[in-house]
Amino acid sequence: MLALHPPHRLLFGPGPSQVEARVYEAMAKPLVGYLDPFLYQVFDDVRNGLRAVFGTKNPCTLVIPGTGSAGMETAVTNFVDPGAKFAIFVNGFFCERIAEMGRRHGAQVVRAEKPWGEVFNKTEARAFLEKERPQVVAFVHGETSTGAMQAPEAITRPAREVGALVIADCVTTLGSVPIRVDQTGIDIAYSCTQKGLSAPPGLSPFTVSPRAVERLNARTTPNSIWYLDLKLLMEYYDGKKYHHTAPVSMFYALREALAAIQEEGVEQRFARHLQAHTSFVRRIEAMGLKMHVPAGQRLTTLNTPRVPEGVDDAEVRKQLLDEHGIEIAAGFGPLAGKIFRIGVMGPLATEQNLDLFFQALGKCLAIRATA
Repeated sequence: MLALHPPHRLLFGPGPSQVEARVYEAMAKPLVGYLDPFLYQVFDDVRNGLRAVFGTKNPCTLVIPGTGSAGMETAVTNFVDPGAKFAIFVNGFFCERIAEMGRRHGAQVVRAEKPWGEVFNKTEARAFLEKERPQVVAFVHGETSTGAMQAPEAITRPAREVGALVIADCVTTLGSVPIRVDQTGIDIAYSCTQKGLSAPPGLSPFTVSPRAVERLNARTTPNSIWYLDLKLLMEYYDGKKYHHTAPVSMFYALREALAAIQEEGVEQRFARHLQAHTSFVRRIEAMGLKMHVPAGQRLTTLNTPRVPEGVDDAEVRKQLLDEHGIEIAAGFGPLAGKIFRIGVMGPLATEQNLDLFFQALGKCLAIRATA
């Protein structure tokens, strides 16, 4: 084989996000065994770092060996029993994925639905949950397919009133947007490593409230998916009992990414991403483009401006990649051809990098407008 030479990209898509050199360097460190004391120190560092970005003191905060979808399935298979009523707030692609997992696990899935890009308010959530009275509720905090961000309390508070556990998909928010798991009343939250945390893909951060752990421990039937069984995973992390061969290099990378966040300061990182989002919206509107999601409901790390009339979004994306080395993504589902999906996360969430992005985007759109 020839030597491997991946192209250099500026990853302004919905993920993976840009990875700092120090994270790559961590992945080149020597491997140790999956029960090595050094690896357990890495686990401890990672778990503490995740508690800070999740905004929780949950003892059961760990990492699922798999991507964000593995975290999603871990949440469903451990907390949604076959035949249980599972209420899902559906307003985008990844809510649909949760619903499909619930269906496959034999749950009685009930849905509250809104058009892609809209969010739910507390009145709507309360009416739906009081009617259905489910055992478990799920929502997506930051919907990657639309650029909308759901206020957790609008769902968690009425869910608590009917005694339901709450699952939150935090795949596109962890590490760059406040989640505040304990404050908002989320019981189960999962994420990924390749978006707001700015690490390579491959792990799924996961946290569980004490009351959800009690519900899990009271479960009498074994989990149908052995690999994602939280009881077994907790025995590995806390009891040092072999369960699987941990992806050691990925844990090194995640530890280094979390160390970078701690050095910046968690709240300072949140503020930097919000500032970058505010600047992005100002600049995109100055170009004459409109945002798909209304102000106050936008996901600050994943921006979704509408494609201008008469513009072929695929041609713009291709030119950005071919001529400027910049990746952005298209809309899909009902938003195919209607929006760009532009991530501003991690190292790229700065004014300097926004300057580079908007210079390139301006050239591409100007050419399209005159073609």
